[in-house]
Amino acid sequence: MPPAAERVPWRWLAAGRASRSLVLVVVFVALLLDNMLLTVVVPIVPTFLYTTEYEGANSSVAPARTEPAPPALKAPPFSSMFSYFDNTTVTVSGSTSAMELVNGTEISSPSQPPATSPPPPSGCPDGEEFLAKENIRVGLLFASKALVQLVVNPSVGLLTNRIGYHIPMFIGFVIMFLSTVMFAFSGTYTLLFVARALQGIGSSFSSVAGLGMLASVYTDDFERGNAMGIALGGLALGVLIGAPFGSVMYEFVGKSSPFLVLAFLALLDGALQLCILQPSKICPESTKGTPVFTLLRDPYILVAAGALCFSNMGVAMLEPTLPIWMMQTMCSPKWQLGMAFLPASISYLIGTNLFGILANKMGRWLCSLIGMVVVGISLLCVPLAKNIYGLIGPNGGLGFAIGMVDSAMMPIMGYLVDLRHTSVYGNVYAIADVAFCMGFAIGPSTGGAIVRAIGFPWLMVVIGVINIAYAPLCWCLRNPPAKEEKIAILSQECPLQTTSYTTQKTPRDFPLTDDSDVEAENAE
Repeated sequence: MPPAAERVPWRWLAAGRASRSLVLVVVFVALLLDNMLLTVVVPIVPTFLYTTEYEGANSSVAPARTEPAPPALKAPPFSSMFSYFDNTTVTVSGSTSAMELVNGTEISSPSQPPATSPPPPSGCPDGEEFLAKENIRVGLLFASKALVQLVVNPSVGLLTNRIGYHIPMFIGFVIMFLSTVMFAFSGTYTLLFVARALQGIGSSFSSVAGLGMLASVYTDDFERGNAMGIALGGLALGVLIGAPFGSVMYEFVGKSSPFLVLAFLALLDGALQLCILQPSKICPESTKGTPVFTLLRDPYILVAAGALCFSNMGVAMLEPTLPIWMMQTMCSPKWQLGMAFLPASISYLIGTNLFGILANKMGRWLCSLIGMVVVGISLLCVPLAKNIYGLIGPNGGLGFAIGMVDSAMMPIMGYLVDLRHTSVYGNVYAIADVAFCMGFAIGPSTGGAIVRAIGFPWLMVVIGVINIAYAPLCWCLRNPPAKEEKIAILSQECPLQTTSYTTQKTPRDFPLTDDSDVEAENAE
């Protein structure tokens, strides 16, 4: 092979490492796999625990209950006894329990069974008390991922400021792969809980490093909004594929199959990161970022984080409670438990890609305000469904509205840092991910207990009203003031005329090299 031909792959690889589009692809794939694993367990865990724990325990006890008595001790079902009092014949049912005497005639009366709760409708699972308790256990299992992510996120934000985004991104891939394999071979609630918590650590590294990397590469506000919309499309696609994929594979192939497929896809993502990101390279930020606690004191960042938290809390509460509610009220088969989330996932995918562009034109504050109102109305309509088809409208509206909020709030977080703080993005996207995780931690962990106390319909009323009540706060993000040393060029009122704003640093090519700071100073 001639030397020129040998150098072609290396040229392509070098061009790829300098391309912002391939960085976007890497972040897209990482968010896709993370959220596929997030939602693939939603239809699997409730039915798997019900099958292994409730039905398994009852099947071991059933033979002892149904074992017939010895023939010698078995009493005849009916026996006659002559009464010398009024010369009539009395029929005795069983032994001497149920007797009837009507005008001297013989009447057969079957024995009354012991008082029990009425059997469930045909096709519905029995064990109402077990399902009520399972609401809480499944909610805690789902919330464990977000709780762990909540704790780890600030540390990852600080780590990205010190060593850059590449190594944390690859660490997230490694942990995600281990979690996926553990899910595939876990057979008890405890192991599933550990695998879910481990996923939270990996997700923290992937999401914080990935979003921070995009914000540092796309410095123009309009381009950043589009890139965030595409990256969130990966998140939406993972949510879209995860639940239906998990329910169908679990029903027709087995529990381990969807997780093994995800583990294989994770390996491909790791190979892509090795080629594009060079995770052995330490690329610290040249400017010291604003501390997390300083950002948390910024009221505008808190308003944006609250919108992310409460809008996602609605779907987070649905994840553990909706499948069990469908099992109890609709007698739904396993495959329908995941398909119920399909309308929300499709509409979220449409919403994030559509409003990644439109939100900048109509005003991101207005986009998020309308989205939170629609989230609340959709949640109020969920309990009105009588079958899976009745869930299409509410879940579709819910997913579309959350897509509006997410695609508006994620770029606003980066914009607020540029406008009011130092343009280093690891910490602010750690806060955004913390807000997201708080919704997915508080939602499932409290949702099961609330359902057991007041019922599923009232849970939807509570979280729906909270979203509608919070929506007016998005007005505060209409025109946030800049600090004295910052001059905003971008105006929310004239988005078509101005699409960029000045930043503290000269935009630099990706990947960052050791000489990039010197080049930036010479350019100035």
